[in-house]
Amino acid sequence: MMGEKPLRVLACGDVEGRITALFNRVNAVQKKSGQFDLLLCVGEFFGTSPEAEAEWEAYKSGAKKAPIHTYVLGAISQETVKYFPSSDGCELAENIICLGRRGIFTGASGLQIAYVSGREAQQEPAPAHCFTAKDLTALLTPLVSSSKFKGVDILLTSQWPRGVWQYGNNPEIDTKFCGVSSIANLAEKLKPRYHFAALEGVHYERLPYRNHVVLQENAQHVSRFIALATVNNPAKKKYLYAFNIVPMKSMDAVELVKQPQDVTENPYRKPLKEGKKDKPPPSAVGEEEPVSQFFFDLGQKKQQHHRHQQNQGRKRQSEGDGSSQPKQPRKPPQPTGPCWFCLASPEVEKHLVISIGTHCYMAMAKGCLTPDHVLLLPIGHYQSVVDLPSDVVEELENYKSAIRKFHKSRGRRCVLFERNYRSQHLQLQVVPVPMERCSTEDIKEAFMVQGQEQQMELMEIPEHTDLKQIAPPGTPYFYVELDTGEKLFYRIKKNFPLQFGREVLASEAVLNIPTRSDWRDCKNSREEEEALTKQVRSDFQPFDFTLDD
Repeated sequence: MMGEKPLRVLACGDVEGRITALFNRVNAVQKKSGQFDLLLCVGEFFGTSPEAEAEWEAYKSGAKKAPIHTYVLGAISQETVKYFPSSDGCELAENIICLGRRGIFTGASGLQIAYVSGREAQQEPAPAHCFTAKDLTALLTPLVSSSKFKGVDILLTSQWPRGVWQYGNNPEIDTKFCGVSSIANLAEKLKPRYHFAALEGVHYERLPYRNHVVLQENAQHVSRFIALATVNNPAKKKYLYAFNIVPMKSMDAVELVKQPQDVTENPYRKPLKEGKKDKPPPSAVGEEEPVSQFFFDLGQKKQQHHRHQQNQGRKRQSEGDGSSQPKQPRKPPQPTGPCWFCLASPEVEKHLVISIGTHCYMAMAKGCLTPDHVLLLPIGHYQSVVDLPSDVVEELENYKSAIRKFHKSRGRRCVLFERNYRSQHLQLQVVPVPMERCSTEDIKEAFMVQGQEQQMELMEIPEHTDLKQIAPPGTPYFYVELDTGEKLFYRIKKNFPLQFGREVLASEAVLNIPTRSDWRDCKNSREEEEALTKQVRSDFQPFDFTLDD
């Protein structure tokens, strides 16, 4: 765990295609003051001249390489849209990742970065280099509807927030046409500790401002707005800003809300509206009923199973009797139609459930490849691992390590895989392979070779790399995790074989049960499913951390 160690971050203004100049500068900074963890670029990253195009080609082809994890915003003008293969996040070149249209990026350390690409749209439908009010709502709603939401660590926008200079120092530009109020509104609600923007060709560091009304509200952290100039601008205005930041979630509350001497009033708050504190939308409250109802049913079954764990039963019961609704964390996205895997939904086949935690559960795989092939799933409706909030990730990791211990005690290694493609609810498949059948190396090779046979290049990703760094939310991908912690990743282009993970594991090289590669050929009756589930539940029980007090 990174713990309290601050992250070292660089932020940069419009690069406008001067990529090598930027990286030379970054190298010089790193030589002088050590390595930084990431570089965030706001404004226009690409240039439109033939020289700029040629320069980018060198990075795209791999001839040149970025010296640091670089995250860039999407296009600002029609001319540069062509550089972005998709409006969603994607890898543009090695170490250079486009964040996408809008969203939240959470690094492995828990650092939360909210971002919006492009300019505010003037017409509908919006061109590719513009954002709409819908984009901003989609970004805001899931965050601010949680009662636990305090703010984000960093906000990246290309355009300035209108009126940011109010109550503060003035920027060196004519502010008459500067910035848009939709970004100001976004910044007011997201309360970023740092907000970076560009496009105006100046460097402007506004005095820090408060996010609370003095004497009327509890103290909150301050926000800093910093606009950066263009790379290599002739007037030598500052375009690269270095800072250290400890993610908000690992900071001591008192430390977080310390107010610097020069803090000012909030530039976005209209003094008259102080009484009208934003309430979260009603949808954020009172809809969790079905989930807790389901916990309650299971809690009772569990009491019969494990009478000695009476506290457990009591704890679950108090959650389920409706009198004290459990405080659920931020509400997960809602499914658009019936979902077979949302625990609260009528479609879920409850007889397949093996174990239930606070955020995740474990279930028998339908048409299982082997009698102990299980799924790990979030209780809430999340599409993929990269969409999960940190508390869900944490419990998923606990499940993974428990199930690895369980299989290891039986002489088997675990292979985990996920296909985030034509699926709407995350399913992490866990298939054990007896150690005497083959080595981890053999399994890895089977995935690589069978991928190549279908023109798919699976790439190995470094052990401590967070999947989110490679696949921003919305990216279709296939992912395998081996018992050694080695991970293989493939970004799905199109027409991905849906049963690929199963096919590899069923193949001669691994389990050698080729006739079971399609789950539809392995369907069991309900009685068989119940018996399989019961067996795995009792085998797994000594390892099930959800049963501990």
